[in-house]
Amino acid sequence: MASHEANLADDEKPRTEGTSPGIVEDVGNDAHRVTTSTQSPIIIMDSSTPTTYHYLTFDTPLPHIGDDPVPQPDLQRYTNPLEWPESRKRIMIAISCLATNFAAYTAGSYSPGTRQMSEEWGVSQVAVLAGITTFCSGFAIAPMVLAPFSEINGRYPVFVGAGILFVIGQLCCAVTRSYVGMLLARLTAGVGSSVFSTMVGGVVADLYDSAGRNTPMALFSGFAFFGTGLGPLVSGFVAQNTSWRWIFWIQVITCSGIAGTVMLFFQETRGSILLSRKAKALNDWYEAREEAGAYGCEMPLGTTTQKSELQRIRWIVKADEERETVLKMISISVYRPFHLLCTEPVVFFFSLWVAFAWAVLYLTFGSIPLVFQTSYGFDLQQSNAVFAALSVGAILATVYSIYQDRLLLRYLGYSAAKVQNPSRLRQAIDLSSPEGRLYFACLESILLPIGLFWFGWSQGSSHWIVPTMAIACSTMGIYSVYLATFNYLADSYGRYSSSALAAQSFCRNMLGGIFPLFTTKLFNDLTFQGAASLLGGIAAILTVVPWVLTFYGPRIRAKSKFASALT
Repeated sequence: MASHEANLADDEKPRTEGTSPGIVEDVGNDAHRVTTSTQSPIIIMDSSTPTTYHYLTFDTPLPHIGDDPVPQPDLQRYTNPLEWPESRKRIMIAISCLATNFAAYTAGSYSPGTRQMSEEWGVSQVAVLAGITTFCSGFAIAPMVLAPFSEINGRYPVFVGAGILFVIGQLCCAVTRSYVGMLLARLTAGVGSSVFSTMVGGVVADLYDSAGRNTPMALFSGFAFFGTGLGPLVSGFVAQNTSWRWIFWIQVITCSGIAGTVMLFFQETRGSILLSRKAKALNDWYEAREEAGAYGCEMPLGTTTQKSELQRIRWIVKADEERETVLKMISISVYRPFHLLCTEPVVFFFSLWVAFAWAVLYLTFGSIPLVFQTSYGFDLQQSNAVFAALSVGAILATVYSIYQDRLLLRYLGYSAAKVQNPSRLRQAIDLSSPEGRLYFACLESILLPIGLFWFGWSQGSSHWIVPTMAIACSTMGIYSVYLATFNYLADSYGRYSSSALAAQSFCRNMLGGIFPLFTTKLFNDLTFQGAASLLGGIAAILTVVPWVLTFYGPRIRAKSKFASALT
């Protein structure tokens, strides 16, 4: 969008500052004619000429300037991230996904060392498991405060700062000598690692439009679940053969590596920040030109005319003017998610759905070792090796999530090209609406209750591989819930999507942190079969959420002042 006067609304008109030495008249494309009461008309452009401010966008055509005494700045680094080469986008997504993997690894790696910590500090294992709760609390609350800083300063400094805090938290976990110190260290690690999960979705949105977002989002979700399974798998081996402290020393090493990778190779992806930097680079160049005696450049007067005007210009970015103060942004970031959670049925039920699914995922940290050590006589290392099923389920879910949309597009393309009278099903499918994100989730989310019933009623009476396969099945169901929630809320709430996603993130992380505290009592009091059946029944009831939104989503969104504001 061009930023000259003909294309701007009233509040976006170029602004002029300064005082002209006379009456400015248009004399063509070369200069201004300045007339005073004491002399003949002369042509002048110097430091006394008023400065005209234009709004800059990525699509704004810059005025052509020929030979110049000051070299022009390199503006390639300020290219719109949506237009970056695919190879560059893939590098950013790869770094982000690796960071997400290690954040999820940290969440799952804690539980195998709880018995040793309990013996060392003389507290119960349930009390030690509160380290998962404090970690999840930091994971849930920190993004609401840190997100505004990424809006103002960009993704890169927030990622780097979070990476350093992440390493510090892991180091404190490795060296702490007290139970309270562990809880505080886990809180610190949760705050640092939260950025690598909650804000990676923002990086994906920076780099891809809605149509191209499915594959990178599927990869991001897959790495989150893969890391969750990898954590206890590795830590179970470490805890059985060495000290529990090596669980965290390994993470100090790996997290230092990912923090260093972010520092060296990650690039800013937030478009408004790059645009502001581009405006500053251009303005610095104009100032350098003027110091060298070269004033003004030709600015077109409109898109429908060849006329132009010599102006002394500067660029400004509208997002910079509209940005609130840090305290105001933080207050909005904290208040709006809970406001949406309480007033928007879509946000509430999706948050409830994904929170329960996430809680079931975190419940496995206690239930898998309990079940396999009791029913199959596994030791610590063997029972935690079962968590490989989570990683396998994550891989399978990622692969089918990437290809299912492609198959559906091919199906619809075939319908348009080959079928003269398409079926009612083909006619009903609308991938351009947010409900298009739920078609597969309606079926795939059923894998969660199936996996829970399968797990509860197969263990003990069958080979250990059978309940292990059930864990992979339920993981695939949780994955589909997670991916559908993110995509649907992002498409439905547009500029309010960060608040809607923050609401569900808070709910799922807080509930996920609470469930491990009563896992053992739940499974012992209700029996393994009873506990799994209870969870499976709740999961089965919640599978109605995507079906309701698929059929009635447009009507529900039309009644929302937040969602309807986007249509």
